[in-house]
Amino acid sequence: MQEAAAAPAPASAPVIEFREVSYGVDGAEILSGLNLQVRAAETLLLLGRSGSGKTTTLKLVNHLLSPTAGEVLVRGVPNAKSDVIRLRRSIGYVIQDAGLFPHFNVERNIGLIPRIEGWPEERIQARVRELMQMVGLAPEMRARYPHQLSGGQRQRVGVARALAADPEILLMDEPFGALDPLTRDELQREFLLLQQRLRKTVIFVTHDLREALRLGTRVALMEAGRLVTALAPIEFLQSPNPLAAAYVKAFGGDLESLARRGSS
Repeated sequence: MQEAAAAPAPASAPVIEFREVSYGVDGAEILSGLNLQVRAAETLLLLGRSGSGKTTTLKLVNHLLSPTAGEVLVRGVPNAKSDVIRLRRSIGYVIQDAGLFPHFNVERNIGLIPRIEGWPEERIQARVRELMQMVGLAPEMRARYPHQLSGGQRQRVGVARALAADPEILLMDEPFGALDPLTRDELQREFLLLQQRLRKTVIFVTHDLREALRLGTRVALMEAGRLVTALAPIEFLQSPNPLAAAYVKAFGGDLESLARRGSS
């Protein structure tokens, strides 16, 4: 990546920006005319049903996909002008069920990017210890392999791996979606505490309105490849937009308390 892309964005500038971005495959449009900005230390929740374009939007940020129209800028630099390998290594990426390397133990999974980046071994080991403590993994787990971990433990390793090189940006694609309700609640609580401490710029994909209201500083609703609205949690609950209102009605329950907690 060019040096300009690696420099922190000015406080007033968006860290991530979509400018009239569309994406299609074989003539079918998956994403259309997306205009969206993500500011430093913001947690933007991409909310929507399957096929609404959430994961496609996420993959455009780290150049796993390239737009068929428009441009995506990261730290003010168009992805098309960035070194794709440097770009991806500078962005943390967490997916459902962690996506860990099964033949790597916990220590090797977490230390992957620092090793690729050529960090000294002593620094890598110190970073692994720090992150394991940060995400709530006991030191004796460092030698275990993914198949020896619970689902929640694997997700903790996945988050630690994404944070290993201390990226400014974190992309999270339904990271807690496959977990049981109690583990999911626990990891959501831990995510909020981590974000208060680390203040990363986060884009988080979910189909769960409760999760979006709880974790997001803004909720961006997507439908059929288009951005419907992007609002703070309390504003989302009060939105007159019919699609947003339908989401709120479908989930029901005490949503306002979640929205206020997520915004506090």
